[in-house]
Amino acid sequence: MKFKVLLIEDGESSMRVLKRVIGKANLDVVVANSLAQAKLIFNTTSPELYLCAVVDYNLPDAPHGQAINFTIDAFIPTIVITDEVDEDVREKILAKPVVDYIPKQNAQMFEYLSRLLIRLEKNKQIGVLLVDKSRVNRNKKSALLSRHNFITFEAASSEQALHTLQRHPLIKLMLVEEELADELGIELVSEARKLYDKDQLSIIGLSPSNSSSLLARFIKSGANDFLRKPYCHEEFFCRVVQNVEHIEQIDAIRRAANSDYLTGLPNRRHFFNQVNSTLIRGQASTLIRGQASMSLALIDLDNFKSINDTYGHDFGDVVLKEVSRMIVRHFSRFHFSRFGGEEFCIFLANVGQKEAIDLLNTFREDVSNKIIKSKGITHSCTLSIGVTSRPSKKIESMLTIADEHLYKAKANGRNQVVGDL
Repeated sequence: MKFKVLLIEDGESSMRVLKRVIGKANLDVVVANSLAQAKLIFNTTSPELYLCAVVDYNLPDAPHGQAINFTIDAFIPTIVITDEVDEDVREKILAKPVVDYIPKQNAQMFEYLSRLLIRLEKNKQIGVLLVDKSRVNRNKKSALLSRHNFITFEAASSEQALHTLQRHPLIKLMLVEEELADELGIELVSEARKLYDKDQLSIIGLSPSNSSSLLARFIKSGANDFLRKPYCHEEFFCRVVQNVEHIEQIDAIRRAANSDYLTGLPNRRHFFNQVNSTLIRGQASTLIRGQASMSLALIDLDNFKSINDTYGHDFGDVVLKEVSRMIVRHFSRFHFSRFGGEEFCIFLANVGQKEAIDLLNTFREDVSNKIIKSKGITHSCTLSIGVTSRPSKKIESMLTIADEHLYKAKANGRNQVVGDL
């Protein structure tokens, strides 16, 4: 669902700029030039449709921030913009439960607003774990983070924190106080780092202490950052966002390194790493001891060279992308990869030969019935598939057998699945 942003602004030039900024974040803009008009809008639409409100502090019918109270009371995350840079006004705004306060000083501030809007939408999928023995302190930090749409989790002790981390993989940031219910925060940081690298989980240590050695001990134990209390809300949010974005940037680099550039599927190297790790760890239920099943399928598009020669490589790319999307739909719970060219591979953990052949035949028929269209070209394609369910400690051995079965499928007339049976 595409979210809306309520923009309450009376200045025409600012309104034009802000509409472009909000549009840049791929959000729909609903404009009101006064508090009265904003109230009329909410009479006909639900506040739940809005990601946030961007509200001018000084409006003709709300010259002292009354519009801020209106959007906050409607439970809409509120970003305040203002021409004033007066310190008293700033403190008055930040005393309210707003997302942020942005002076309209220069173009860079509008760029910051664009990034903030994108951030608010992303935060709906990001968990933050608050580890503090004081429930009051946890609730205060949770209230702050909720303004930015983060999903918050709480723990009073190190034991609770580690259990929560294991249960909720969407947690990307942990805030750890110096003293916990069962041990020091530094010890939790050290224990967490045995399970999660810095590119998986960011950790911020917090303490009222002015000791520089405490900061150093937190960092040396594995924390990414440290925040002294008391802190202002702006510093708190800047540190939180900076550490979350660090995780996201690493994840983006990892995805680029592990993905096929054309189809977006995992590439061959990543597939090998993932499947061999699965085999070694025995995640597919005692596979190595032979008490469970596993299958590996090698898939090849029939006559793909002819498609490229007849319709051009651009259409060939369209075919590869469409087949890749169908692989994702059919085999989302398994490991799969584009091996290169027109060849794909799927590892089906805990799936025996008969079930694997049934799944692959359903997929093969779905592909053969698919009419692929692009730029006036209409075409359908077929697949040949070789599959083996002979367990092995290494994927390479299974690939050799699956490749032999694929060769037989091609030799027998294509558009079929050949297995061990």
